[in-house]
Amino acid sequence: MHKQTRIQGIAAPLLIDNLDTDQIMPKQFLRIINKEGLSAGVLYDLRFTPDGQSKRDFVLNQSAFKDSKFLIGGSNFGCGSSREHAVWGLQQLGIEAVIAPSFGEIFFGNALNNRLLLIVLPQDQIALLLAGIAAGDRQLTIDMEKMTVDNGAQSLPFSLAERHKKMIVEGLDMVGATMQMLPAIAAFEKKHDAAFPWAKVRPTTSPQ
Repeated sequence: MHKQTRIQGIAAPLLIDNLDTDQIMPKQFLRIINKEGLSAGVLYDLRFTPDGQSKRDFVLNQSAFKDSKFLIGGSNFGCGSSREHAVWGLQQLGIEAVIAPSFGEIFFGNALNNRLLLIVLPQDQIALLLAGIAAGDRQLTIDMEKMTVDNGAQSLPFSLAERHKKMIVEGLDMVGATMQMLPAIAAFEKKHDAAFPWAKVRPTTSPQ
């Protein structure tokens, strides 16, 4: 299996504090029966005018940032309601990681469980990345082995739970991560059933 240990790409500044999931994925784009086409709705009111025209001054509509893989966000990024569509839409737009001082708690869990990397950095380190972008150094490298964000001038460390790191590196979702643990689960069940046979649930047959 190919492991993704390095992610490289352009970083776009999206410095909006308390950017909530309704802004990331407006409600009118939730009426779907699958995950397809969500990229059209991502940050819709920021990207487009009411009649659907691109706002030229919005960062992701600018040629320098249109292929961005990373967002550098404001505090409490992704706050608000639990809306997994916000995560799926960002991924469909090509976003592989968001770097911010803090995240909404529910969004944080939804994102990492869907393999959207979220990195928490203190404001002073984010300021270093923003200064580099302002100077034209838009490329970042995220090294999952060293656990660093590098812009060519600084290498900034970050932390991530080992479970989430494994999911990002190995491309696993929650189901895939659980499947890898099936031998350990089976071993636990066998040991538990031997120790507590009275607790084992046995199938019953319905009366004929």
